[in-house]
Amino acid sequence: MRKIQFCCIPLLIAMFASESPSSSAGASTGYLLTANKGDHSLGIFDWQAGKELATVPEGGVTGHEVVASPDGRFAYVPIYGNSGVGKAGTDGRNMVVIDLASQKVVGNVDFGHGVRPHCPMFNPKTGMLYVTTELDKTISVIDPKTLKIVDTVPTGSEESHMLAISKDGNYGYTANVGPGTVSVLDLNAKKVVTIIPISKTTQRIALSPDDKWAFTADQTKPQLAVIDARKHVVSSWVELPGLGYGTAPTHDGRWLIVAVPTVNKVSVVDLQTLKVVRSLDVPKAPQEVLIRPDDKVAYVSCDSSHQIAAISLDDWSVTLIDAGKGTDGLAWAAASR
Repeated sequence: MRKIQFCCIPLLIAMFASESPSSSAGASTGYLLTANKGDHSLGIFDWQAGKELATVPEGGVTGHEVVASPDGRFAYVPIYGNSGVGKAGTDGRNMVVIDLASQKVVGNVDFGHGVRPHCPMFNPKTGMLYVTTELDKTISVIDPKTLKIVDTVPTGSEESHMLAISKDGNYGYTANVGPGTVSVLDLNAKKVVTIIPISKTTQRIALSPDDKWAFTADQTKPQLAVIDARKHVVSSWVELPGLGYGTAPTHDGRWLIVAVPTVNKVSVVDLQTLKVVRSLDVPKAPQEVLIRPDDKVAYVSCDSSHQIAAISLDDWSVTLIDAGKGTDGLAWAAASR
C-alpha cells in the first residue's frame, strides 16, 4: 500500500489504531473483494495490511461485478463478456462461485444462452440471489443452495445493467443504461411497477439507507438524479464537477460518495442538503464505491490505474491500494461463520 501526495497520516490511525472494538468489529473480520476485468480474476484483500492476499482465476471471459454470500464463505461473479454495456462483443452466459477459504471456483450457474449477466445482489428478505440478465430484459432469481434459476423478474427495458434492492426485499430498482431510465420492480409480484425517465443515458444506481431516495448518474450532464422512491419521480438533481458514475451512501445516512471518472475525482454529497460539500482527487477512472461496514472507509475502484482508493470518512485522506488490472466491482465478505 502506498500513499499519494495529498494523503496524510491520520488515515492509518483511523484504519488500524483508533477504532473502538464496537466500531471495528464488522470490518476487522472481513475481506475486501474486487472483480478484475483485465485479469479475469477475483481479488481478495486484507484491508488492514492494505494488500492483496490472493487472486482467483474466474475461468471465463470477464466478470465485472461481485457479491459475497451473507455468511462470507462464497463470492459470486457473473461472467459478462468482453464488451461494455450496449457495445458489440461476446455475450456471457454463466456465473462462477468461488470458495473464499480454498480460493477456488467451486460452482457455476449456466443461464442457458448469452444474457450478459452483470450485477448480483442478495435479497435480504428471501436470501435468494438476484442477477441482472440484461439481454433477456430480466432479473434472474437464483437459489444459492442449489445454484438453480428459480424465477425471473421482467425489467421492461433493455440494458438493465445495475440493480438496487430495498431493505425489506420488496422492491428492486434497475438503471437501464441506453434507454436512460430506471425500472421500479415489485419483487414479490414479479412485475414492473413503473419506468422513470432520467436522461438520454444513465449509469449505476444506489438507494439511501432509509429507502426514501434512489440515485443514478446522468451521462449527458454533470448531475445526479435524486428519485423519490415512493412517488417514483425525479425530485431533484445534484450538480457534480463532472459526469458521475458509481455511488454509495454511508450506513448512517450522512453522506453519498460519488465516483466522477471524467475528472478523476470522488465527490461527497451531504444527504441532508443534497449538495456536494467536497471533491477529492483519486487515480484515473474511478468506477464503483463500497462503504466499509463500520462507516470508516469508502473504497473506490480505479479502473485505469489498477488501484483502489481508500478514503477515510473521518478526515477525507486518501490511501492507494494496488489491485488487479481493470479493477471494477467491489464487495465486502464478512468473516465466515
